Amino acid sequence: MAPVKKADGCQALAGRNPGCGTCRYATTPSTWDGGEEKVCRAAAKFFIYFAALISLSFGGAIGLMFLMLGCALPIYNQYWPLFVLFFYILSPIPYCIARRLVDDTDAMSNACKELAIFLTTGIVVSAFGLPIVFARAHLIEWGACALVLTGNTVIFATILGFFLVFGSNDDFSWQQW
Repeated sequence: MAPVKKADGCQALAGRNPGCGTCRYATTPSTWDGGEEKVCRAAAKFFIYFAALISLSFGGAIGLMFLMLGCALPIYNQYWPLFVLFFYILSPIPYCIARRLVDDTDAMSNACKELAIFLTTGIVVSAFGLPIVFARAHLIEWGACALVLTGNTVIFATILGFFLVFGSNDDFSWQQW
């Protein structure tokens, strides 16, 4: 069989070698009989990550919308709940620092990572507690508190989703950003 020209000069025998092993280009199973249509696994992986990033952006926008509705609706009109933005910024910092300092080769849990998870949990609980304290002190209404807590849930789920999708140690990870 004649070699089939692939993207970036990658050569592989169509039908017998669906990828050269040095790159991630391969033919689709339906075209292993020598067809010219090729699928790049790296491009497919990129599009999966791109779709995940778009979904996470949408989730973050929805969460911030709930937070702003809890502040700016005319029946509430108090901007005290915006202080939870500090918690949104602070929540991933301990885990990011611990991830840079810790070697993931050991199977045992280590104290640095456990401390980071503990601090992150404290920050997240504080973000949920602050609107409740504001509502009990009559600085904001309970409806605004409910909207802020809904926004907190969506934002922290988005942050967790970001770390689940981009936190692995593969070729395309958040560590490169």
